[in-house]
Amino acid sequence: MQVTQTLSDGLKREYKVVLAATDLASRVEGQLNEIKSKAHIKGFRPGKVPVAHLRRLYGRSIMAEVVQEAVNEANRKIVEDNKLKLAGAPKIELTQDEGELQRAFDSKSDLSYVVAVEVLPPIEVGTFDDIKIERLVANASDEEVEAAVNTLAERNRPFAPKDGEAIAEKGDKVTIDFSGTVAGEAFEGGSASDIDLVLGSGSFIPGFEDQIVGMRPGETRTLKVTFPETYSEAKLAGQPAEFAVTVKAIAAPGALVIDDQFAKGLGFEDLAKLRAAMRAGFERDYVALSRRKWKRELLDALDARYKFELPQQLVEQEFESIWRQAEAERQSAGRSFADDVSEEDARAEYRSIAERRVRLGLALAEIGERAGVKVSEDEVTQVLYERARSFPGQERQFVEYYRKNPALLNEIRGPIFEEKVVNYIIGQAKVTDRHVSKDELRQAVEASEAEAETAPSA
Repeated sequence: MQVTQTLSDGLKREYKVVLAATDLASRVEGQLNEIKSKAHIKGFRPGKVPVAHLRRLYGRSIMAEVVQEAVNEANRKIVEDNKLKLAGAPKIELTQDEGELQRAFDSKSDLSYVVAVEVLPPIEVGTFDDIKIERLVANASDEEVEAAVNTLAERNRPFAPKDGEAIAEKGDKVTIDFSGTVAGEAFEGGSASDIDLVLGSGSFIPGFEDQIVGMRPGETRTLKVTFPETYSEAKLAGQPAEFAVTVKAIAAPGALVIDDQFAKGLGFEDLAKLRAAMRAGFERDYVALSRRKWKRELLDALDARYKFELPQQLVEQEFESIWRQAEAERQSAGRSFADDVSEEDARAEYRSIAERRVRLGLALAEIGERAGVKVSEDEVTQVLYERARSFPGQERQFVEYYRKNPALLNEIRGPIFEEKVVNYIIGQAKVTDRHVSKDELRQAVEASEAEAETAPSA
């Protein structure tokens, strides 16, 4: 095997590889002799099949295997000898001369080809103590904690059946059957039986609950409503509808008691522990919301800091992924380029996004490697099982499917690695905390994300 470098241009490298005909022939001969000792072919005793006959039967397929094995060895040698970090799989360019290829496959001449690779760029990581980040901090107020506890209590309020000639009033829980139509036609999801509904809760579309007020058990009434323009089902949005509703039972709300006994019914030691859990939940949400903002600012700072040549193979892969997703969303919404921007402008914007993602991905990978950041199997497993809980009854199949697909596990491992590297960087950056209200936090995050959406490399 002879390897000669023929190109070094930026991140591009090319090597000419020559596989000697004698070496390929020797490998093929060895494979044929191994087959000879095991082959069972009609008309020949075991181990007595002539090698020439085996060559006629299996020669081309064995040569293909031998060549593939030799190519793989050459690729490994190129990487190891030149200490390369590849950006993607090597590209093999064989001669277009069919006669030359045939002679090589017949072991009559050497096989030569070109290996083209792209390498990862060198990245000077540096330090991060010059990066300044403002981290917004919001604490849960006593009022919102109490409001959340009251809402929880309201959801668990006891109801007692109304007797006699009871009528449905706001705040009552009614058990109903209903059947809906639009333009006289039934629609999917428009009918149900034995549904409990608290009147005034706003659980159904506007106007529905109000028209049940005053009904009695056993009474049927036709309700006329209009689906909101923003209704999730596009076919129903803004459409007038009629619902035939039968009230089957009415129950009056009981007293709302919020005490230690109530908290114990929800699995807490006492009311103080329930309130503490609610507060902790709010503040976890606020930390996550704040992180969205400062992480974006940190990535912007890294994007501005690191300027290096990008492997076009990685950029093209990322661009194609973004483009496919954008095309699917555009088709789903029934839009064309004429409705938004020109295809040329869209491609330019998405390529800019792809370049940013590749740049940040390479920078974070290098930073993480230098810092010794690792993702343990336990961390991957924890996230995997969290995802599996979204598929009740199929958790085992979900986990097994991921376990059998390393690429899917890498999709889990990648974001964990990124978050750990971000934590490492923020630990060295100059971070100042500014306390704000929850509303100020949400407004700041919304403004930041709105600005990011208009940026060409968002």
